[in-house]
Amino acid sequence: MSIKVTKPGLLTSIQDFGRTGYAQYGVPQSGVMDRYAAKIANLLVGNTEYEAVMEITLMGPSLEFQEEMLVALVGLEAAVTLNDEKIRLLKPLEVNDGDVLQIKQVTKGTRLYLAVKGGFLTEEKLESRSMYEPITRSGQLKKVDELKVAEYKVAKAKAFAHIKFEAEKYEPSQLEVFPGPEFNNLPEELKGELLTKKFSVSKDNSRMAYQLEEKLENELQPILTQPVLPGTVQFTPAGNLIILMRDAQTTGGYPRIFQLTEESINLLVQKKQGDSVEFQLKEY
Repeated sequence: MSIKVTKPGLLTSIQDFGRTGYAQYGVPQSGVMDRYAAKIANLLVGNTEYEAVMEITLMGPSLEFQEEMLVALVGLEAAVTLNDEKIRLLKPLEVNDGDVLQIKQVTKGTRLYLAVKGGFLTEEKLESRSMYEPITRSGQLKKVDELKVAEYKVAKAKAFAHIKFEAEKYEPSQLEVFPGPEFNNLPEELKGELLTKKFSVSKDNSRMAYQLEEKLENELQPILTQPVLPGTVQFTPAGNLIILMRDAQTTGGYPRIFQLTEESINLLVQKKQGDSVEFQLKEY
């Protein structure tokens, strides 16, 4: 069974929960940017939350199904058609051989997730199907790719999942953070500014990192290269705030002043250029 990619869209890829245990070799974690939305998509089709899904960013792909399958799309809002008829998100849907799904645009948020019953059975490297070049052959889908999926056994009595997607999770601008290893090296005045100022997402945002538009005065010295994680907030000598994402490097030499919670990573990756965010400190 397979799905043919007739149009790849913008930065469309297959992702699961990523690679763990390989940071010592410099291998990024990768994986879905928004774990909550991806988990809901999988649960809607009866998968475990860890199955590989399709991650769609802003402008989506066109897909032709080669067999009957059960699929679900999860995100905030998007313009999606099946055989030129509009369809809803957040609802399991049976598709047939020859059906064409067009994900035209993500209209609210930035990312959408497509799950298929049984998961995508694409290339697996280092215990993950997450696409990241050069670990995998490509970092994103290409035209005429054929994606293998698990065989779909149609149940006589169809009982599709009813699972609540909490869209209100994405409304706040507050990013909950823990103090990073170098946070206490900051002057008290700067700590206060970081925790009261509103920042905006810059155009420089990707699966590797999100940069914030506003700069702050920084007198901290660079550090020796130290481990970093998705959600680590780095403070550069030029005063930029860089929030590392799923495809980030595993070490860095900029002071690590905050660490985002997992829920705040999910929140941030649905923000777009110009959206406001602010830091809300949690204690360990």
